[in-house]
Amino acid sequence: MNFIRLPFLVKLTLVIISIIGLGYLLALGQSILAPFFLAFLMGMLFLPFATLLEKKLKFPRSISTMTSVLVMLVILAGLIYFFGSQLSDFSKDIPHLRTQFTTVFENLQHWISKTFNVKIDDQLDYINQGLNKLLSSSGVILGFTFGIFSTGFGFILFFILFFIFILNYRRVLNNFIVTVFNEKHKASVQEVVNEVRVMTKKYIIGLCLQVFIVSILTSIVLTVLGVKYAVLLAVLTGLLNVIPYLGICISLVISCFIAFATGTPVTCFYVVIGYIAVHIIDGNIVLPFVVGSKVKINALFSFLGILLGEHLWGIAGMFLCIPAIAIIKIIFERVEGLQPWGRLLGEEQKPDKKKKKYKISKNITLEEMD
Repeated sequence: MNFIRLPFLVKLTLVIISIIGLGYLLALGQSILAPFFLAFLMGMLFLPFATLLEKKLKFPRSISTMTSVLVMLVILAGLIYFFGSQLSDFSKDIPHLRTQFTTVFENLQHWISKTFNVKIDDQLDYINQGLNKLLSSSGVILGFTFGIFSTGFGFILFFILFFIFILNYRRVLNNFIVTVFNEKHKASVQEVVNEVRVMTKKYIIGLCLQVFIVSILTSIVLTVLGVKYAVLLAVLTGLLNVIPYLGICISLVISCFIAFATGTPVTCFYVVIGYIAVHIIDGNIVLPFVVGSKVKINALFSFLGILLGEHLWGIAGMFLCIPAIAIIKIIFERVEGLQPWGRLLGEEQKPDKKKKKYKISKNITLEEMD
């Protein structure tokens, strides 16, 4: 039976069932699929480096793979050392932050008391009730915290193992993907595989450039405004900016929190203006030239992908959703019958402005002016 000749409602039902089943499998295999997909992306990034070691320096496949792993671990260790040293300096100022917040909190209490006629004792009662409810669930909080650390350790372990396997057996995986399809489709499949590999490599490189540029711009803004820990907040902003739309908002809240604790409320206002300026530069200049040209996904499906990725894979899904959608878009554009879905995921195509011709007679033709 030919699937294309099925009635529309039957095809729609099969598509919905397939999407639900795929979503269930993705959620069920989160602990394995999320680090595997991240390892796939990083493997595509390090593939030219590993190939260079094998062709130019005549390294065996295993040696080139382990060298790539060591380079990646050195980069990760450098990031961990940077954040560790910055957080160590931040911990020294915790007593000062506590004093600052106490002063601000007391001023806020007096303002609420004068504005809303709520006594300070009543405010403290409301706060104590909230704290008691929070402390009553301390076991849940500790279990959740332990789960985050244990899950993070397992994620990193699986990621490194998958990274090694993907680089070491990349030729086997490529041959399997190409040969598993019909002989007449091999050329198209190989073209899709090559395009996905090039796209992921350019996307990761563009993403790293975006993180660097946003970090530099944010560092300049926060340093000019005199906000403490400007470098730490700038790097954190650059990393969180990988999450479209939501990342910049989260980093803005954190920066305003630090600026309010170490400075004045007016500084928070300037921080908001500075972040808006950085976001405008990032969205209109950096993103189109560095990342947007590599992965053309419209804003609607980018936002839906973030929500769906967070629901399926948590924070990791928010980071991985955009390259996943980009890969799906490339596949859809190459498969007959799925091209409309690929165009739906992409940006709006601007129509070509061609001059319209109107034939008056055999020898007279008018052209419409733009």
